[in-house]
Amino acid sequence: MNQVQKISLYLFASMALVNFSCCKQSADKAGAVPQGPPPIPKLEAYIVKQSSVAENIELPGSVISNESTTINPEISGRLTYLNASEGKTVTKGTLLAKIYDGDLQSQLKKLDVQIKVQEQTVARYAELLRINGVSQQEYDLVQLQVNNLRADRELVKSNIQRTVILAPFTGTLGLRMVSPGAYVTPQTVITSIRQNSSLKIDFTVPERYATEVQTGKKVAFSIEGSNKPYEARVTATESGVSEDNRSLRVRALVSNADDQLLPGVFIKVVLKFEADTATLLIPTQAVIPQARGKKVAMYKNGNAVFRDIKTGTRDAAMIKVTEGLMTGDTILTTGLMGLKPNGKVAISKILP
Repeated sequence: MNQVQKISLYLFASMALVNFSCCKQSADKAGAVPQGPPPIPKLEAYIVKQSSVAENIELPGSVISNESTTINPEISGRLTYLNASEGKTVTKGTLLAKIYDGDLQSQLKKLDVQIKVQEQTVARYAELLRINGVSQQEYDLVQLQVNNLRADRELVKSNIQRTVILAPFTGTLGLRMVSPGAYVTPQTVITSIRQNSSLKIDFTVPERYATEVQTGKKVAFSIEGSNKPYEARVTATESGVSEDNRSLRVRALVSNADDQLLPGVFIKVVLKFEADTATLLIPTQAVIPQARGKKVAMYKNGNAVFRDIKTGTRDAAMIKVTEGLMTGDTILTTGLMGLKPNGKVAISKILP
């Protein structure tokens, strides 16, 4: 074997050895079990537990008078008397204004005379009827005329009564809008009257709390610019929830009114509900908002499992869970953006 043949044999053996090594490595890699990504370390978690929560909500409202109305005349005419002093407190039935009724009084006197004459005619016809001097029909026609005149007299009396404007209830008069001698119509506002001896408040409650507000329930409220607490008692609610804003209108009677409470002022009503001892609360940062609904990441057997939940009221730190979780469930509170379904996770801390 010459030198050239020895070199060729050496090169062939070297190449065969290299090919064998490469094939062995490829076979080893093909038979190896693939390894998943390492678990995400240093995540914090929270164990779901029942808590006692007293839920309070704050709602806007307004103060209203116990009774309030505008004073309008019932008929048109000229004011001959006006007793509507601004800010004056009047009792029910007080004469506030008088409209000229001279023409009506004249009509009344005329009708009185006509009725008297017609009644004498009826008496004569009654005597003639007894001796068959007139027919029953003739007598009935004369009697009908008397009845018509009497009806006209009652109508005139009613119109005269409508010229007198009385206070409908005890209350305080508002601003006077007319002067004595003015010509008024039923559309004319003379003044207004409000009964401020007892006040009410009106406010609306969201639909979800509608069944919690019952007649007799006490509510607290305050007015702008004052720290004094006020209290009212619910007296009535609307018969149903409004379809426009899905809320229930509530009316309550103020039990400790003072001079600072004026009809129309804005108030803040605080509704306090009984504590719920079986409420599930979780940290707000554990909730993952979705396009439709909300999710949480649960820690289960070393994996992150996503679950749909429904929530209720919340505060700055905790949120109420109404569906989707049970007592004892462990949910993740950090690293939520990097989690994948069924991904490996490791917990470093359990939040209290």
